[in-house]
Amino acid sequence: MKRLIDDELSNWSSRKDRKVLLLRGARQVGKTFSIRKLGKTFKKFLEVNFEENPHLCSFFKESLNPFEINEKLAFHFNKSINPGEPLLFFDEIQACPEALRSLRFYYEKMPGLHVAAAGSLLEFALSEILSFGVGRIESFYMYPLTFAEFLDASGSSMMNRAIASASFDKPIDPVIHNRLLDKLKIFLVIGGMPKVVDTYVKGNDLDASQVELDNILNSLYDDFAKYKQRTSVLRLQEVFKSIVFQTGSKFKYSNVSGEAAGTHAYKDALELLIKAGLAYKVYHTSARGLPLGGQINQKKFKVLFFDTGIFQRVQGLDLSQHIISDFQALVNRGNLCELFVGLELIAGRPFRIRPELYYWHREARSSNAEIDYVISNQGRIIPVEVKAGTRGQMQSLHLFLGERRLEHGLRISGENFAVYDNIKTIPLYAVSRTRHLT
Repeated sequence: MKRLIDDELSNWSSRKDRKVLLLRGARQVGKTFSIRKLGKTFKKFLEVNFEENPHLCSFFKESLNPFEINEKLAFHFNKSINPGEPLLFFDEIQACPEALRSLRFYYEKMPGLHVAAAGSLLEFALSEILSFGVGRIESFYMYPLTFAEFLDASGSSMMNRAIASASFDKPIDPVIHNRLLDKLKIFLVIGGMPKVVDTYVKGNDLDASQVELDNILNSLYDDFAKYKQRTSVLRLQEVFKSIVFQTGSKFKYSNVSGEAAGTHAYKDALELLIKAGLAYKVYHTSARGLPLGGQINQKKFKVLFFDTGIFQRVQGLDLSQHIISDFQALVNRGNLCELFVGLELIAGRPFRIRPELYYWHREARSSNAEIDYVISNQGRIIPVEVKAGTRGQMQSLHLFLGERRLEHGLRISGENFAVYDNIKTIPLYAVSRTRHLT
């Protein structure tokens, strides 16, 4: 399974000025798989998994000197660790805070050695380290598969090439357009978790993929017990489910539960879920200039769930209905299209950049308007409106363009590539082309 991050990892390994690599992301998004794949390009590959072998954390107790640590690891695994030969990989490194602290010393004392680390719930462990390798550690952020990665995995690379070569002057052939919408319909149901995609691709079996989704969902619920020292497991479950049902709207703590648990308790739970990579905040921005992040309202935000497949399992998707429904019926379910577009926009950013996204909303009695996403490209502000179907007045988009005196906006919908005056239309399956076509 080829991932978009593969080339970036390869570039990292070939750079002479590389830092220690820290791969961050939610559980089961493919971090270990991608590093192991990179390891095959090295003469030697040594993987140290601290969840499988917690006793190995003792190697880091007495000293954080990498020469001393490597001597112990080499003896334990019966493998030499010489700079230039192996890729040394610390997996589930959050289970060994001392190993996390050692990474800065690997960069300082053994710059010739390739060192990578990955783990889930890393943000929790990092927050407890007062001084963590500033300027010595390079972080990459990893997500579930994008639609383009799904097409590659399912043997539809030619469709990716068709999307890449299409433009407003040369739309996708109508037959291929409809086939892409069918493919997208499947992707929206199974989502981008690698194990789920692999299960579907191997057997072309939607039912089997749903079983895998349930397995992942149950493991996520089990993970909540690891947060119990920080917040109530019940609060985490409530907020986790509420994110799903508040998708597409301003997130309100008052909507989480009918019981009065207090805003503070729900706020803590939400922040933990975001740290775990299971959700992303989309802040309101006034969008009167760049950077967009400098004009946000901290109290106004939406929250995106991290995967469409798990999103729909939490919602209780009836698979039998999905099979007989048309594309329009599916995407109208629970603001699914808005979620999908947001996730694609986040995953399409450089891997070194933390996930960030913005929206705009004007609440007024006489004029209520909202722009689903506001992005920037080459020094320009670009409003993005998401429509599940092929029709819509786009009143908010025109209003925003007029107020901000912008040249054009984007409409992402089930329609083919097209231009209507100052509105450029991009099909849902081509969100990855957004920054290239603006």
